[in-house]
Amino acid sequence: MELHTLKPTAGSRKDKHRVGRGHAAGKGKQAGRGQSGQTKRSTVRLGFEGGQNPLFRRIPKRGFNNVNHVEYQIVNLDDLEKTFKANSVVSYETLFEHGLVKRSMPVKILGRGQLTKKLTVKIPALSETARLAIEKAGGKIEVE
Repeated sequence: MELHTLKPTAGSRKDKHRVGRGHAAGKGKQAGRGQSGQTKRSTVRLGFEGGQNPLFRRIPKRGFNNVNHVEYQIVNLDDLEKTFKANSVVSYETLFEHGLVKRSMPVKILGRGQLTKKLTVKIPALSETARLAIEKAGGKIEVE
């Protein structure tokens, strides 16, 4: 047996029924779609409700969605204090290895907690309190 000699079992595969090809083909005239009208057409606009005011237009709309908004994963100073040893490098990769962040979103370091260890931080987004605390502890901030 070789690949080019393989064939499906007899009767296991059926030909596609070609609709709309005349009476003799078995699915002619209305092609199995019933009587004429809207449901016979190929598409109906998304949200169309037969001329009734659609749901998305009936419901009131409020607020504003900023397309430029960036959602950050939050890491606080007390997380860095618990996780890293002194003179360590804090980067996206090391945070991921320690399970503090996921792969999907950018990271921002915030200033909750105390930092006593000297760390080298390579995360571009920091709050001002976190920046001051890292520098006060003798650490460096190297924005990539």
